[in-house]
Amino acid sequence: MSKKDREREEETKKTDPRIRERAESERLNEQLSFITEIDKEKTILRQTHLTNHGRREDDAEHAWHMAVMVWLLSEYANEPFDRARCMMMCLVHDIVEIDAGDTYAYDEEGKKTQRSREERAAERIFGILPGDQGKELRDLFEEFEKDATPEAHFAHAMDNFQPLLLNHANKGSDWKEHAVTREQVNGRQYRTREGSQVLYEKTRQILDLHEKEGCFRKKAEDPKDSQQ
Repeated sequence: MSKKDREREEETKKTDPRIRERAESERLNEQLSFITEIDKEKTILRQTHLTNHGRREDDAEHAWHMAVMVWLLSEYANEPFDRARCMMMCLVHDIVEIDAGDTYAYDEEGKKTQRSREERAAERIFGILPGDQGKELRDLFEEFEKDATPEAHFAHAMDNFQPLLLNHANKGSDWKEHAVTREQVNGRQYRTREGSQVLYEKTRQILDLHEKEGCFRKKAEDPKDSQQ
C-alpha cells in the first residue's frame, strides 16, 4: 500500500460515522439518481430554434431561460408572487417530457394524449426521489398544470413569452415553417394576460409586426400550399 493510500485509509477512519452513514444513505442515492435522470431533458428537442436561426432548442435550455426571465420580469406581474417558487416551477415543468416527449403547441392530435402521457411520466420520474422531495416537485408540476395560482399564472406567461421572443428574433421563421395562423398563436398567447397584462400587450405588438410581414398563414389557405 502506498503512502497516499495509507493516508486516505487513516482519514476515512477519522471521519465521523454519522457523516459516513449519510454519504451512504438510500436518500442521497435516490437524489443522485434523479439528478442523473433529468440530464436526459437536454436531449428533448422543441420546435423553437435558437436565435440567429440556430439549432432547435432543448427542454432544459427552455426551462433555464424561463427561470431567468421570471427573475428579470417579475415587476410586470399582475399580482405579487413567490419568485423563487415560480422559478423552480419553471425548472421542473417540462421534466415529464423525458418520457412523454415534447408536444408542439399547435399539434391538436398530440394534445389528445398529452395529459395521460405526462401523468405516467410524472409518476415515474418524480418517484425516483425520496418521498418528501418527490411530492414537493410533483406538487409544483401539478400546480403549473392547473394554472390557478399567481406563481403558475406567471410561469405560464414565461412559457408563452420565451419561445415568442426566440421566434421574433428569427423573423417568425418557426411560424412560417409550421404554417401557423395568427388565430392559433393568439389562442396560446391569450393566457399570458393572466400572468402579466404588460407582457401580453408586448406580445400583441410583436405579433402585429409579424402579421404585417406575412409570417402567418391565412385561415382559408391550405397549410400544404403555404409550404410550397
